[in-house]
Amino acid sequence: MGIDINGIAHIQLTVNSIASIEFWRALCGFMSMSTLIDNEDVHYSIGGRTGVMVRLAPLEKRSVEFDQDTSGLHHVCFRARSRQDVELVHEFVSSLGQGEIVHGPEEGGRFAPGYYSILFEDPDGIRIEVNFVPGAGHFSENGRLGSDGAGPANSYGEDGLTNK
Repeated sequence: MGIDINGIAHIQLTVNSIASIEFWRALCGFMSMSTLIDNEDVHYSIGGRTGVMVRLAPLEKRSVEFDQDTSGLHHVCFRARSRQDVELVHEFVSSLGQGEIVHGPEEGGRFAPGYYSILFEDPDGIRIEVNFVPGAGHFSENGRLGSDGAGPANSYGEDGLTNK
């Protein structure tokens, strides 16, 4: 017997720079999250049934750079309530003058019907995605996991979710 999970309670990220703490502080505020802890070494915000804690790495470990292709975190994706929200995040992150936009708002229907997202990095290179998927996404009637869907895929890539 299993459980019915209720989301992700929090994500904790370790960063090398004060600039990344400032970036996350601004981003969480923009996403209407409430600050629970805030000082020069830690920022923790909660909202939207999600918590994000960002803490500064110990000084002796700050020479190790983040690499999304090694074991560990690849990226964090926040679910937006509309396509317009995705576009507003793009405008906001662009205005910060920190981090890097990997791609602006774009269609990503190969991931899910109606998928729309932006992908960017904080000043330390941690990737953040904000996406919008209309309705129930993969759980909709015709979605991959819906009653009339194809079921779990065994592959994904440029062609989307497939059974190759």
